[in-house]
Amino acid sequence: MVAVDAGFPRSPRGALKLGRMLVAFVAFVCFVVSRAHEAYTALAIMEVIIPLLFFLLYLLKLDKKITKLFWPLADIFNSVISAVFLLIVCLCAVIIKTNEVTLAGGVLGFVLLVLCVVDAVLLFQKISISGPRERNVCVRAAATTDFTLRKPIVNLDIN
Repeated sequence: MVAVDAGFPRSPRGALKLGRMLVAFVAFVCFVVSRAHEAYTALAIMEVIIPLLFFLLYLLKLDKKITKLFWPLADIFNSVISAVFLLIVCLCAVIIKTNEVTLAGGVLGFVLLVLCVVDAVLLFQKISISGPRERNVCVRAAATTDFTLRKPIVNLDIN
């Protein structure tokens, strides 16, 4: 059975991911309605799907079970790369603006860009680069064991 983190959607990171998905979906609808370039719609739908996958990963606590990848760092890379793509695509959408709905989708893309940057900053604050690392269980057990020299039980002095 999969454990669910019921508090994650109410946390700042969870609310931010939900906000990213909602704004990306509205931008996607704007781009589809305005029959904008396919790159606009593709980026908007990817910005719905990828944060949804990360949201489910953290909600179902799969990041604790799948430990081969450092998930917060992957999430930071996703947010930064998404922000770069959103900057390029939304600049094109706003500058070229074929109609008002495309312009609205571009402006929502800029809002999404800000949400991506805030998400990356929050995740980066969570990662400790120079702080103490969690030590291994064996090292922790050895650190708590008392290895002081004690007096021998048998007296071997020959007098």
